[in-house]
Amino acid sequence: MTESRLSYYGKPIIKEPVWKAEIPNYFFIGGLAGGSATLSAAARAAGNEQLARRALYVAAAGVTVSPYYLIKDLGRPRRFYNMLRVFKVTSPMSVGTWIVASEGTSTGIAAACELFGILPRVRGAAQVVSGLLGPAMASYTGALVADSVVPVWHESRRELPLLFASSSAAAAGGLAAALTPVASARPARRLGLLGAVAELVTHKVMERRMGELVAEPYKKGEGGRYAKAAEAATLSGVGLMLLAGRTRTGAAAAGVLLAAGSWSTRFAVHHAGKTSAADPKYTSIPQRERAAERGQPAVTG
Repeated sequence: MTESRLSYYGKPIIKEPVWKAEIPNYFFIGGLAGGSATLSAAARAAGNEQLARRALYVAAAGVTVSPYYLIKDLGRPRRFYNMLRVFKVTSPMSVGTWIVASEGTSTGIAAACELFGILPRVRGAAQVVSGLLGPAMASYTGALVADSVVPVWHESRRELPLLFASSSAAAAGGLAAALTPVASARPARRLGLLGAVAELVTHKVMERRMGELVAEPYKKGEGGRYAKAAEAATLSGVGLMLLAGRTRTGAAAAGVLLAAGSWSTRFAVHHAGKTSAADPKYTSIPQRERAAERGQPAVTG
């Protein structure tokens, strides 16, 4: 089918996302913060103070840095603050803004109390809130991306939140294992491994369910390169964590690889979306196939 038959003069049917590198970086760092916050809260509840402390500091660093990327993309800090003026359950952006603000506040309070050794009850309460919000912080950006007309994002709306959550768990567990003494890092290693395996499986299921055409942006161009890098880093991280994760050096190397895989996954999703929106075939052909299945006449450009 020629380009002119897919759309008017082969032009894109939908607008290409205008996001730059700040947004996938925000997705990664925010997800890392959410996963680390939940890991820290769970470790604290289990009495693993060393792991709880290190994961909490990673979460605090994440919630401190991630708004920078979001505000930089928005252009003005006021635009972020204005989103806090309303709360719309039906808007992933509105819900996400409140999640970021609440997670940042609770994690920041818990980390400050931990750092200065003060107000243990306040720290405990703040850490409970931070831990409970962690999964939402790690996954809401997946729901945000899926709430669009970009084919490769919209058609994976069931998998993207899980992909982001599992990828965040892999990064959080991996970095915590790298930063924590081996004797206390076992829960972090398990989280990193479980998250990595879930990330790999979810990505494969997502591509299969979308179909060969819609999933094509994950196999070519920038999206394909980042997807391959993500798979390679994650698989390497899993193998190294299993073989050498009980040594400090092995855990450190495996943790870096798992985090690199998680970061690459966000960029793969980002670039796949841009490719999917730019080429009219990803919008037009699936629409025509669905219309044919329903017995409706195809609309040509």
